[in-house]
Amino acid sequence: MKIREISQLLDAKLYTGEEMLDREVHNGFSCDLMSDVLAYAENEAVLLTGLVNPQVIRTAEMMDIVCLVFVRGKEPTEAMIKLAEERSIVIMSTDKRMFTSCGILHDAGLKSGDE
Repeated sequence: MKIREISQLLDAKLYTGEEMLDREVHNGFSCDLMSDVLAYAENEAVLLTGLVNPQVIRTAEMMDIVCLVFVRGKEPTEAMIKLAEERSIVIMSTDKRMFTSCGILHDAGLKSGDE
């Protein structure tokens, strides 16, 4: 699924990575515990989370996550935006809740890493 499609499906606000909207993501993962992201997330994924702090960007970089979606209308700080830009990570935010967002993406064909 292309990042552009994720953005459209979730009616998300884009903060970084407009030039990467046509990049493919291979699976999705949702979590607020970065230790679980480190243990279970797969490369080239989209991560949906309600946790908004710089460690999310650093974790995404370590796991080769290409897109972050902050749920429930949460917004990244300017420092997070700058960090994500430096690491070529797309950041967007949706007003939808995590469960709803995951369901929308799954129904549209995005799979989790274990499917």
